[in-house]
Amino acid sequence: MNWLEPVAVATGIISVYLSVKQKIWSWPTALVNVALYFVVFREQKLYADMGLQVIYFVLSLYGWYEWLYGGENRTELKVSRADPRMAISLAAIAVVGVAVLGTLFARFTDAALPYVDSATATTSLVAQWMMTRKVLENWAVWIAVDVVYIGMFIYKHLYLTSGLYAGFLVLAVMGHRQWRRSFKAHHASAGDIVPA
Repeated sequence: MNWLEPVAVATGIISVYLSVKQKIWSWPTALVNVALYFVVFREQKLYADMGLQVIYFVLSLYGWYEWLYGGENRTELKVSRADPRMAISLAAIAVVGVAVLGTLFARFTDAALPYVDSATATTSLVAQWMMTRKVLENWAVWIAVDVVYIGMFIYKHLYLTSGLYAGFLVLAVMGHRQWRRSFKAHHASAGDIVPA
C-alpha cells in the first residue's frame, strides 16, 4: 500500500459526508478524491473504475454548478424524486454499459474482474449523475453498489478502500434519510402533498 490510497480514502469520506449534508464543498473534495483514485485503480488494473474517475471528475464540475444554479431561476437546487421514466432510462443505460464494458474489458484487456468492475463502474456513474441533480434515489443506488464494491476491494486486497466503501455504505444510509427529510420539508413548506 502506498500513500495514495489513505489520502484517497480520507478525501472520499470528507466528500461523501459533505454530500450527505448537501454542502457545496463536497464537489471540490470530490475532484481531489477522483484524481487520486484514478492512479490507485490504474495500479490495480481495475480499468473500468479507473476510467470512471475521469467521468466523475467531469460530473463533479457539473454537480458543483448544478447545486449552485440548477434550481428554479438559477437558484440552489433542491432534492427531487426520480420519476418512472427517469428510473427506466437510467436502468437501461446501466445494463447496456455493463454488457458493453464488461465484454470489451474481458476480451481486450487483462482486467481483473471485467464484469463486476464494469457493473460497479456503470451503476456508480448512474448514481453520481443522480446526485448531481439531487435525486433522492441516488442514495439507494449507492447502497447497492457499495455492498458489491466492499467485496470486490477485499478480493483485490485493497483493505483501506474496502473500509472506505463500508463507510460510504453507512453514509449512503444517512444520506437517504437526510435527503428524504429535506425533500419532505421543502414540499411541506410549499404546501405540496408529500408521499410517506
